[in-house]
Amino acid sequence: MIHVSNLSKQYNKVSVLNIENLDIPKGQSFGLVGNNGAGKTTFFNLMLDLISPTTGFITSNNIQVNTSEDWKPFTSSFIDESFLIGYLTAEEYFYFIGDLRGRTKADIDTFLHQFDEVFNDEILGKRKYLRDLSKGNQKKTGIVAALIGNPDVIILDEPFANLDPTTQIRLKKLLNDLTKDSQKTVLISSHDLGHVTDVCDRIVVLEKGEVVKDLHTSAETLKELESFFAV
Repeated sequence: MIHVSNLSKQYNKVSVLNIENLDIPKGQSFGLVGNNGAGKTTFFNLMLDLISPTTGFITSNNIQVNTSEDWKPFTSSFIDESFLIGYLTAEEYFYFIGDLRGRTKADIDTFLHQFDEVFNDEILGKRKYLRDLSKGNQKKTGIVAALIGNPDVIILDEPFANLDPTTQIRLKKLLNDLTKDSQKTVLISSHDLGHVTDVCDRIVVLEKGEVVKDLHTSAETLKELESFFAV
C-alpha cells in the first residue's frame, strides 16, 4: 500500500530523516515512535506532501505523493490544530470536511452520532468556535473529522496528546475497532508507548531520522521499547 524509497529530508544540509526502504501493507495498523526530533512528524508531512523530500519518494497505492494528487481522495489525516479552521464551529467544520468528501449534512449528522461518548457533550451544539475549544476538544474534533468519508489511509500524529484518561481509553477502543477493518491502513505516531502497543500491529522506532527498530507487536513489545528508551 505505502512504499518508501531512499527518502531523506535535510534542512541547511542537516539530515532530519533518512529512510532507505520501508513498506506498510494495506490493512496494517502502523505505529511510529521516537524521542523529540526523531523525524516522526517530518515523515508524516512528507507522506501528505506538506513538505518536499530532499531525495527519494513515497508512493501510496502506487501513486507518488509528491507528483500526483490522486492519493488524496482515499487518504485523511490529523497532524495538529493547524488542520482546523479556527473561525468555524465544530458542526460547520464537520460539514465542510463532509462536503469535500461528498457527504451531505444529513450524512454527517448520522455519522457524528457514533461519537457521542468521545465528544462527551462538550463540542456539538455549544456555538463555540474551534479556536475557543480546549486543546483536548480540538484534538477530538480533528480526529473525528479525519474519519469522515471512510478513507482507506488514516494518519494521526500524537492522537492521545492533550486527552483526558477517559477519552484516551475511548480513543483506543475506537482505533482498535477501526483497525479490525482489514481494508484500512492506519498510521499513528505517539510518545505513549503503552497506547501505541495497544492499538498497533507493528511499531517502527525512529532515532535521529533513521529506522532503528521494526517490531511486530507482541506481549513483549512494550518491555522491549521501554528498555530501548531507558538507555
